Amino acid sequence: MRLRSLLFVPGDRPERFAKAAASGADAIILDLEDSVAPDGKARARAAIADYLAAPAAVGRFVRINPIDSGQLDADLAAVAGADGIVLPKCEGAATVALLADRLPPAMTILPIATETPQAVFQLGSYGAVADRLCGLTWGAEDLPAAIGAIGSRHADGRYTSPYEMVRAMTLFGAHAAGVAAIETVYPAIRDEAGLATYAARGAFDGFTGMMALHPAQVPIINAAFTPTADQVAQARSIVAAFAQSPGAGVLMLDGKMIDAPHLLQARKLLARAGEPV
Repeated sequence: MRLRSLLFVPGDRPERFAKAAASGADAIILDLEDSVAPDGKARARAAIADYLAAPAAVGRFVRINPIDSGQLDADLAAVAGADGIVLPKCEGAATVALLADRLPPAMTILPIATETPQAVFQLGSYGAVADRLCGLTWGAEDLPAAIGAIGSRHADGRYTSPYEMVRAMTLFGAHAAGVAAIETVYPAIRDEAGLATYAARGAFDGFTGMMALHPAQVPIINAAFTPTADQVAQARSIVAAFAQSPGAGVLMLDGKMIDAPHLLQARKLLARAGEPV
């Protein structure tokens, strides 16, 4: 499943499910955690179970409550038919394994992998459970709260250095495990220019998709994480050049030297674009 954009929708707002599914997002995340008040959890589970009972043309994930919240049994009773589970407060491969034992083999897991201090030190562990993952993502809200920080961003919106570090570690942790690296949300819903810049930076850095909070964010995110025609053409040229000279280590293309890392990069870009490699 292509995961350029994953759109959150509160689980207790079933009137929004169809709109979210029609937003153009590659997947929607039906939320049972932060966006649902405690007295709305049961209602949200019932609404999600009803919605998942019918097929849909969009990927459907459910963000459950943390695995140690005491709500796991009730949450999992509502997720039949989902493509995957978004796992908050995940603390590495061990947490994934605990959840995976309770899920059908085809149901994948997307850990939110940076929400506790302990989780940060497990970002390199996910290769051990990569067969159960569809990706790895992070967040910049719960972690500062967990350590008593004032916030995670400067006044201009840039992350402070601890959260830049965590973002980078998630990026490399995902690629080390061989799974999709999913950028976190951009909370300023009406700031389209800021979102475009943020999403473009994510794609430039090596993230392959991003989570969204509002349907209006989806087209901007999809555009950022879809390789452009020029990028695809350049990647094809690199692959073709090495195909014509299979024994070469270094080649010249358009006046520039290219070597094995350029070929690997080109193949990854073509794969993201859905092109044959």
